[in-house]
Amino acid sequence: MANRLASATSPYLQQHADNPVDWWEWGEEAFAEARRRDVPILLSVGYAACHWCHVMAHESFEDDEVARVLNANFVAVKVDREERPDVDAVYMNATTALTGHGGWPMTCALTPDGDPFFAGTYFPREQFLALLANITRVWTEQRPEVLASGAHIASRLREVAAPTAGSAISPDDLDAAVVTLRRQFDDARGGFVGAPKFPPSMVLEFLLRDHARTGSPDALAMASRTCEAMARGGMFDQLAGGFARYAVDADWVVPHFEKMLYDNAQLMRVYAHLWRATGDELARRIASETAEFVIRDLGTEAGGFASALDADTVVDGRSVEGLTYVWTPDELRGVLGDEDGTRAAELLSVTPQGTFEHGTSTLQLRRDPDDAQWWEQVRARLLVTRGERPQPARDDKVVTSWNGLAIAGLADAGVLLDRPDLVQAAVRCAEFVVGTHLVDGRLRRASRDGVVGSAAGVADDHGNLAEGLLALHQATGDVRWLDATTTVLDVALEHFVDADGVVHDTADDAEQLFARPRAITDNAEPSGTSSLAGAWLTAAALTGQTRYREAAERALESVAPLATREPRFGGWALSVAEAAVTGPLQVAVVGEGEGESADAMVAAARASSSPGLVVIHGQPDSPGQPLLEARPLVGGEPAAYVCRGFVCDAPVTTVDDLRRALGRS
Repeated sequence: MANRLASATSPYLQQHADNPVDWWEWGEEAFAEARRRDVPILLSVGYAACHWCHVMAHESFEDDEVARVLNANFVAVKVDREERPDVDAVYMNATTALTGHGGWPMTCALTPDGDPFFAGTYFPREQFLALLANITRVWTEQRPEVLASGAHIASRLREVAAPTAGSAISPDDLDAAVVTLRRQFDDARGGFVGAPKFPPSMVLEFLLRDHARTGSPDALAMASRTCEAMARGGMFDQLAGGFARYAVDADWVVPHFEKMLYDNAQLMRVYAHLWRATGDELARRIASETAEFVIRDLGTEAGGFASALDADTVVDGRSVEGLTYVWTPDELRGVLGDEDGTRAAELLSVTPQGTFEHGTSTLQLRRDPDDAQWWEQVRARLLVTRGERPQPARDDKVVTSWNGLAIAGLADAGVLLDRPDLVQAAVRCAEFVVGTHLVDGRLRRASRDGVVGSAAGVADDHGNLAEGLLALHQATGDVRWLDATTTVLDVALEHFVDADGVVHDTADDAEQLFARPRAITDNAEPSGTSSLAGAWLTAAALTGQTRYREAAERALESVAPLATREPRFGGWALSVAEAAVTGPLQVAVVGEGEGESADAMVAAARASSSPGLVVIHGQPDSPGQPLLEARPLVGGEPAAYVCRGFVCDAPVTTVDDLRRALGRS
């Protein structure tokens, strides 16, 4: 049996390389084999950090009997959803339509033409064997009905994917979205009602931008309360920094322990922006510690950032969730001694009964320690001991989209928190992604060990990378990031946007699936549509290219019906809309120096939380910098040029005058 997954760039696929199942990677070769053998496709989709994917792998895909049945009656295809989000998207739509819910692992039966005729998620071994037998029976005995069903499902999903007309998101729509969110807000615990609770990163960004535009106390209160609750609960790693994927409870106590790059990239930016808006030192600390986690624990040798740390830790061949992170009071006393251990248990909510499983507790920090120096010593000692435990595996593929989010987060946190090391990490990441993932002018989705994969970049790869490069351009003034951005955004305009201005997730020359995916909801990360809308809008402000702003406005119109009706699922679209109705607010600072000078004016400009703000700094007429053209020094001294809504003020030469100019509505 050929081991077709051994050389895959995906760690998830490599986890299955030694299964007795005769796996194929997604591609025409697999479908040709299904046609040749006249058998259906069994499609299994998951990702490396997925707990229940591991469970199904151990129960079924490592089992000889299951493998025998699969190999005899199917062509088995394994897909990493993070490497092929297009494949995941179309079959997840089918799974949701057929079952009413989705998730991973995803299990689908397809015709050799790729039409789905059965879909589900996790199946225990005996149910999975029964399912395989049933699919084999109906494929053999009821072939015409199966083919007709698959074709009908595919046709209906294509119809559902068709875009609906929308209109521009207005200030009134944004105000109404805040009201809707307020009704759904959990006052007691932060976040939004129900459990599990995922970090609402993009909604938090929208609330901060709305507060900046309107002064809404509700918007700021919801953002601040949620950020504090997440930071003080068990979802935040109180020892090493960084956030877990979500909390299984409404109080943010018990996390699902996987730590994803996309969450932490977005949250470091949100907390930095919250600190800018409020001066809250907790927000500043969490932004810094999250950035440090990303660099230390997800950084790769080549400069990019790995995708995730696993939810599970493997011990004696068993996957145990949370083993690395949880503690008992006795364990704390064993490391710290009786006095400090008891004191730490009280501070960190580690109880004899436990807050997790088997009498263990996650670590919470519901209040600031009375003695900061003592706490830092305790934290360091606990972290050393934790480092001696078995550690979760790392999914070390580098995904373009999520690295774009990391570049944006590091660049913003770096300039706002005065952390040049964070900006430098963003530069190193950008150099790797642009140098490796941009091949012959087209983006690829992912790389591993410095080698880029064959999967084509999708819309959110283009939008999120451009967002990051634009933030880095503003942080550094380096024109190469603006040049790279325009390359990426022009490709998106040419290949991802149809004649009606609708953004699709795949390029017009990409592999054609049974439906062309088009996500309009912001879930764990911005959708392709909203990510591109945001990048186009910022690029328009920095370059003066009206075609970018027009593309952004059309993209926002296409997602407006959903984003305004269900704001929890349109956080980034609403954030971009805040920028569209407020901006552009362009600040160009020319000259050098400190004190009452260029650097001080740049800092004052960056302190503004206006949603439509872009800031650029350099010498007059710097090549490739449209905002610096024809903007000289004033009396030989540094000057700031402010334009709001396509109207420009006279230049100012003092920080106070700049603040007054920025404060005018």
